[in-house]
Amino acid sequence: MIASLVLVSACATSVSTSARPESDGGEPAPPAARQTPEGAGSSAGPTTSAAPETTAVTTTTAATTTTTTEPAPRFFNETCVVVIEPNDTLIGIVERLDDGETINRVSLRAENGLVDERLTPGDVLDVCPGNGVDDATGSERLDPSEELVAAAVSTNVEVQQMKLNQLFADIGARELLVDGVAGPVTRQRLCAARLALGLEVSTAEMAAGSDEERTLLAAAELPPPPMATVDQDRWLLVDQTCQFMFAGAVDQLVFGFPTSTGEAGHETRLNNRARAFRFDPAVDNGGWHDSSDFPVSIDNPLNGNMYKPIYFDGGQAIHGANNVPTSPQSKGCARLTLDHHNQLVAWLGLQGDIAPTWSERAINLTVSVQGAYQG
Repeated sequence: MIASLVLVSACATSVSTSARPESDGGEPAPPAARQTPEGAGSSAGPTTSAAPETTAVTTTTAATTTTTTEPAPRFFNETCVVVIEPNDTLIGIVERLDDGETINRVSLRAENGLVDERLTPGDVLDVCPGNGVDDATGSERLDPSEELVAAAVSTNVEVQQMKLNQLFADIGARELLVDGVAGPVTRQRLCAARLALGLEVSTAEMAAGSDEERTLLAAAELPPPPMATVDQDRWLLVDQTCQFMFAGAVDQLVFGFPTSTGEAGHETRLNNRARAFRFDPAVDNGGWHDSSDFPVSIDNPLNGNMYKPIYFDGGQAIHGANNVPTSPQSKGCARLTLDHHNQLVAWLGLQGDIAPTWSERAINLTVSVQGAYQG
């Protein structure tokens, strides 16, 4: 008898009544090998093993089309808009995005109509000023009002004034009024800071976001100016551009005082490493020495016109005065306020002298004079 072998193909919808284990991929495991019936397909007798029968299975998966919709842009120009985070500050955003030309605190305040530098989390900030467009909405932007620009500039000056007060606090200069006005006193102090920080020396205002403003705001302290004779025990540098005087011991800056040097026709002579040679305490006249060459009535018409002069170049001296303008108005000397000059005299150890001292060694001060007034 010939055995008949029936092959059954399962459809995709058929369910097997016998459980089969799944592979890791979830496909059914291959069917177990079946033994060929005894004598089938062979006259040589029973077959002990045979290759398993293979059933081809084709799986058809319907094509799935996925449509991805790009979200609409939130802003007209995404690259020009910053959404304010809780810890954001205007200074921080400027430092992060500053291009060295257009992006600074003044321009961002004017572009966004900010009345001050306070930011509100969740608000948007247009950080591409001057392109004529509101980059959040795409609408045309009008030029900011003069009042708004003036307010932004004023706030920027206030930031500079606060930094100047911090830097000069420990070296004796009087604290600036933080009022946002870049007047002659603030510009004098900016000039002195430039001098100490090795920047180009001038009495000009300092532009918001400029390289020199970044240097100023990043400074932790003022070093001795580059031209200071820091190889000397005690040195003093008079800068006529800034109308400012620095003094120090070796490489330590000790004092920074406003001064007023010689006016046109009586200029303070440029000098390098001059040794102070005479100190006059003028104790018989309350410290006031009356100069016979250049009487200046505005200082003290009753008692004299040079307070405790320290001579370093012939008749030119560093001395105290009642009035110290921000421009050159002396007759060749370098003026200091009475308080500042007393600090200098005490630092030199001369406050107890009761008679004139003619000794370079005792005074021990090297004086240099540089620069020219720009006014």
